[in-house]
Amino acid sequence: MAISPIDAELLRNAMISIADEMYIALMKSAYSTNIKERRDHSTALFDADGRVVVQGESMPLHLASMLGLVEVVLEKYGKSGVQPGDMFLSNDPFVGRGSHLPDVAIAAPIFRDGELAMFACNIAHHADMGGMSPGSMAGAMTEIYQEGLRIPPIRIFDRGRLVRDVMDMILLNVRVPEERQGDYNAQIAANQLGIRRCGALIEKWGMDRLREGCETIIGAVVRRTRAAISDLPDGVYAFEDIIDDDGVSSHDIKIKVTITVTGDEIEFDFTGTDPQVEGNINVTMAGLQAACLYCLKVLLDPDCPQNHGMLDPVTIKAPEGTVVNAAFPAASAARAQTGQRIVDAIFGALAPAYPDRIIAAGNGANTSAAFFGRGADGKYYVYLETLGGGAGGRSYKDGTDGVQVHMRISVVPDGGFSKSWPPIS
Repeated sequence: MAISPIDAELLRNAMISIADEMYIALMKSAYSTNIKERRDHSTALFDADGRVVVQGESMPLHLASMLGLVEVVLEKYGKSGVQPGDMFLSNDPFVGRGSHLPDVAIAAPIFRDGELAMFACNIAHHADMGGMSPGSMAGAMTEIYQEGLRIPPIRIFDRGRLVRDVMDMILLNVRVPEERQGDYNAQIAANQLGIRRCGALIEKWGMDRLREGCETIIGAVVRRTRAAISDLPDGVYAFEDIIDDDGVSSHDIKIKVTITVTGDEIEFDFTGTDPQVEGNINVTMAGLQAACLYCLKVLLDPDCPQNHGMLDPVTIKAPEGTVVNAAFPAASAARAQTGQRIVDAIFGALAPAYPDRIIAAGNGANTSAAFFGRGADGKYYVYLETLGGGAGGRSYKDGTDGVQVHMRISVVPDGGFSKSWPPIS
């Protein structure tokens, strides 16, 4: 018998509560202000096939990066090569399908009676990953090798034991290793919390109902996303935007998007966008995917939970080697700048379809600043800060000054729990 809508909703809310608890545990136990105060981290739960089932309310740009890690782990090791107590870590945009090196994702498989049931995953922006400049995000970087330590998807825990050699190698290549160690420990602890909570969830619901529930939750988001797309008038919508420069050269950089809506399916085609640039504002496919899904969610159905079902009716085309789908060894540390302009371009294209919903373009970036040196105690420090700008006006309200917008919004669950979404079934 199919799981009932009520049970599916109960299961979904239980899983969201776990993801949110992981988020808060990571935030409260991290060492760096970048995670503890800026809240530049996210959490999610995946099913055994590597599909996102629920994501904690956090950073939109992080969704695709966590998805990429779990996908690559399953491709590289297979389900039979993943063991209880393992944890996998990666940050690389190319072999790990992340978005930039400071965002380090850690995924932990969850087992029940020897069978792979789920993955708990989190991602956090580390204030330094080594490289040519403190903070690992300086504008003069022109290739990924300059941006810091590249970590492919590898085990950081092997059957419950920390792989000390891997951790030692990572900490040797970063500034302020004590702070990095504290942030890694916070990520590991958040996943361990997720494993315990999910274990109790599986004990209560059973493996069969859990699998059925995950299918139902994802399927409901597929239906809601398709229904929301169906509300868009069929047609072709296009827009072009310009980035002033890449921080190295001074030429304009074009982002072009053509959006085709046909029934309940939508295609984003970035053909005509300029080639990848020498500066570090290039976006890889993970960041592009996150930007497209973010636009769909906030424009068409803001109350729809985000999970793998959002991908079902969506096609994304972007020639490899462009600034929105960069090829190795492109620099991508400041990819959020271009990610914001991708959102502006998509909103510009869809403005004729939804003029009352579209927000006007904001500052189209966020300013990153790294402060570093030696304190009075002689110890080296790195402090990373990002500064917001103006948010665009709406049809019913003026814009706002000095805020983070779109892909850089970080939301803390109120009181440890997500807001109550409308039923998804």
